[in-house]
Amino acid sequence: MARRFKKDIPAYFDYKDVKTLQRFVNIYGQIEPSAKTGLNSRQQRQLAVAIKRARHLALMPFVAQG
Repeated sequence: MARRFKKDIPAYFDYKDVKTLQRFVNIYGQIEPSAKTGLNSRQQRQLAVAIKRARHLALMPFVAQG
């Protein structure tokens, strides 16, 4: 499986940076697995926490549109 996101990985995932977070969410609104994102386990956990915070504050949707 090809790792799509290996380049341009930020050092810190900020929940307010919705544009960056949406790169790691598929069309159904699910967080992409680490095998696909190319992140290590620590980065993947930080990404998940940032996405969940953004969803809770209504910066990102919980489900896909339509």
